[in-house]
Amino acid sequence: MASIFTKIINGEIPCYKVAEDEKNIAFLDIRPIQNGHTLCVPKLEVDELYELPQEDYLSLMDFSQRVAQSLKKAVPCKRIGSLVLGMEVPHAHLHLVPINAENELSFANAKSRLSNEEMAALAKTISDDLDSAE
Repeated sequence: MASIFTKIINGEIPCYKVAEDEKNIAFLDIRPIQNGHTLCVPKLEVDELYELPQEDYLSLMDFSQRVAQSLKKAVPCKRIGSLVLGMEVPHAHLHLVPINAENELSFANAKSRLSNEEMAALAKTISDDLDSAE
């Protein structure tokens, strides 16, 4: 059975897409740890990040680096924290989270969902920066 991320990739479930290429997609987390919390997901469905074939893993890392750079411009912060957990969805993914302190990088800080307008505006801001960087 397809994961929720595969359903997002296939357009069966909507998302606030930030970026997409032939192998990866990035979209805002609907329950963000911090404003701008973005998921970078390979289109190849494998359970764990480190199970990805090397080519797909390297593609995801390159893609995530570009997304993180634009995310940092869109959401001012000291760093973009990264988390690889994946226990909640059996599909490899990388969390990119704007932070100013280490204690901000915790799922205990998850916020209630932002409005559709806030999510769409944030996704567009990050996406526009990515488009201008290419």
